[in-house]
Parts: sequence; C-alpha cells; structure tokens
Amino acid sequence: MHMHRIIYELMLVMAALIWGNAFVAQSVAMRYIGPWFFNAVRYLVGSFFLMAVLPLLDRIRGQETVKKADGNLLKGGIACGICVAAASAFQQIGLVYTTPGKAGFLTALYIVIVPVLLFFTGKKTGKNVWIAVILSLAGLYFLSMAETLSISKGDLLEVCGAFLFSAQILCVAKYAQITDSVRLNCVQFLTAGIISIIPGMVLENPSFAAVKAAAVPILYAGIFSVAVAYTLQIVGQKHIHPAVASILMSLESVFAVIGGFLILHQALTPKELLGCALIFAAVLTAQKEEKNTAGTL
Repeated sequence: MHMHRIIYELMLVMAALIWGNAFVAQSVAMRYIGPWFFNAVRYLVGSFFLMAVLPLLDRIRGQETVKKADGNLLKGGIACGICVAAASAFQQIGLVYTTPGKAGFLTALYIVIVPVLLFFTGKKTGKNVWIAVILSLAGLYFLSMAETLSISKGDLLEVCGAFLFSAQILCVAKYAQITDSVRLNCVQFLTAGIISIIPGMVLENPSFAAVKAAAVPILYAGIFSVAVAYTLQIVGQKHIHPAVASILMSLESVFAVIGGFLILHQALTPKELLGCALIFAAVLTAQKEEKNTAGTL
C-alpha cells in the first residue's frame, strides 16, 4: 500500500508539473481566440483524444481494472465537468482584470478551501494538513504576489474560480473511487467543452483562421494539460486525502516559476526561492499526515 500511495502522489505531482508549464500555451492562445472558445476547444480536444486511446488504455489496464459505465459515471462526469467549465471561465476572464501573479495566488486558495469544506462535511483533516495549508499559503504568497493586497473585479472572479476548483477536487475524490477514471474524464471534458462552446460562439465570434493560428497551444492544452494531467489527477486521487491532494497539486505554482527560469531564463528572486521552499516544506508536512491516514479513505 505504501508503494501504491507513492505512485498516486507522483501522479498528482506530474499533473502539477504539466499544469505549471501550461501557462505559456494558454497565454499564446489568448492572442488569437477568447477565453470561452479556448476552453471549449481544449476540453473537446482532450475528451476526443481520451476516447480515441480508450481501447488501448483498457488493454494496458486489463479488464479487471476497467469499470463499466453506469449512472455514477454520467452523474459524476457531468458534475465534475460543470465545475471545471465554470472554474476555468472565472480564471480566464479574471485574468483580463488582474495580474497573473495575483490570479495564481487567488486560484490556489483551493488549498485552504478544500480542508475547510471537508471540515463542514464531517471528513477528518489532521493537524499536519492544517500546518501544511498555512505553509503552502505563505509560500504561494511569496511566490506569486508582487502586488499589494487590494481587491479588484478580477480578484473576485479568481476567488470564485478557486471555490469551483475546490468543488471539482471534492467531486473527483467522490466519484474516482466508484467509477472508471478514464471514462469519468471523457464525460467531464465533453461536458465542460459543450458548456463553454455556447458562450464562446455567441460572445467571441471565433474564426477558423484564429483557431488555426492557435493550433499548437490548443493541442498542448487539450492533450497534455487536459487529457493527460486531469487523468493523472483522477487516478492519483483514488487513495489520497483530498486536502493532501490539493497541497500536492499546488506545486503547479512552483513548477511554473522553475519553468520560467529554465525555459524563458527568468531570474529567480530570493522571495520566489523562499516561496518554493515553503511549498516544498508543506508537501513534506502533508506526507506525514498521509502516512498516518493511509488506508483509511
């Protein structure tokens, strides 16, 4: 069980790595198409990609690990898809009115929101997790916030997105254990794509030329950021406490900064290095709690 837990945790870290390096693709695509249509296309690409490779994945996993479609799959996939579509919309639109640093910090408030919601739903969250939440929140502040703590329209939109991402994490925690993970993702992204394409077509009037110009970032965001990373999240969360999972996935911010340093040659400030160190300390602290609660989910 210990080795299995490490594998699940590594899946969540890999998802954070992919998401952390997806900001470049998202920003490039936004030069050509609007946020609603971008989300619609990337989620539909992710869903269709998973459907295409589903037979291969079933053979790799073996029939005994593949769960057949049922009511929980449809219900869970639609619920997760609604949360993802709404959260992504708030995040993308909020970026128009606030800075990327504040957006990243406010979106990552799900690391606080998830354990709070778990507390009110009666699910146990241990002392080490709360310590890790405080450490990671401080780390995210040093990593992302170069501005003063003022509240703008964009900031409020990002906070709404954080609540919706928290709901998606808890939704995945519930349905990933009772349905087939890959099929759950197919339904989730098909739902998110259908929801997003309507306002995308009506409000943004996209053209084929614009989609063609943004093809590379759309494919990266659809295949890697959506299909691969979210599947890693769903599989990884099967046996990981949701609050611990949210802390592991907050490494996204660390990987974004490291990616900027390695790929774009952006300098790492002492403040950013302190933020990275605090988040890594939070992850290690959360691991102590995960060891104590292993096998209890």
